[in-house]
Amino acid sequence: MLAPHRKHRSRSSGISARAPPESVAYSDRNMQQEHFRANLEEGGFPEAQGLLPRDRSTLLRSYVDIATLRDVIERHQLSNPVALRWMQRHLLGNPAAFFSVQKFYDALKSQGIAVGKNTLHEYLAHLEDAFLIRTLSLHSASERKRMVNPRKAYPVDPGLIPLYEHMNRPNLGRALETVIFLELERRGYTIGYLRTVEGWEVDFYAERAPDKPLLIQVCLEFDAPETLDRKVRALQSAAAGYPDAIPLLITLDALAPIEALPKPIRWIPAIEWLLDKDVV
Repeated sequence: MLAPHRKHRSRSSGISARAPPESVAYSDRNMQQEHFRANLEEGGFPEAQGLLPRDRSTLLRSYVDIATLRDVIERHQLSNPVALRWMQRHLLGNPAAFFSVQKFYDALKSQGIAVGKNTLHEYLAHLEDAFLIRTLSLHSASERKRMVNPRKAYPVDPGLIPLYEHMNRPNLGRALETVIFLELERRGYTIGYLRTVEGWEVDFYAERAPDKPLLIQVCLEFDAPETLDRKVRALQSAAAGYPDAIPLLITLDALAPIEALPKPIRWIPAIEWLLDKDVV
């Protein structure tokens, strides 16, 4: 394959990665945010850095196609790659969304694609083993509840999200949630999503001994009041049910909200949380 044409550009901002936000000048902080937003769109694959969008898309699609062909189809000698390809596109095209094998089975059946539900469960496991996606189950002490409730699926890199975005728009909210999820895994947390008794959803319940559990909501910006209100209400509800956990709101916004968040919710910018492993 020919090497993609590169658009060379420097990402160096001259800002120390460990500098606390309050010590960073306003203009530099804006530049830091700009770089982080670009990372959410482009992802972290080294060869994709600095490429033009078209070339980056071509490169990343080749990664996905090769992994699917070699690590799934050929390795497991699959006889029905059509259903697998549908699943791959669906999961990568709906990042941080709920996925039910039963509903996906029904959708394939309506399209005239014959495949068994057990086979679809196997395909999902194969895609995880090939490091294309990661899935998240409901946090519950009941194995049955974890099995019967849908899972959430995340790509292994936010750079894969634009490949399957049909509306041709940056999906930064889903990308940010993906990055937080992957970092929690990297830090060794056991993770699940949470549903409170009132029916509110919390993005992550994360446990890692001997630390206190984390209740994490990911929110892109503070200027989306309806989304912010929903996220905060869910955290309040979850905090009441899990008083030993730390309720944390992580946002792309690097500036504190105008109105104080209700106790005991803590707020932290995503950049600060990602750069400092010791921050809750």
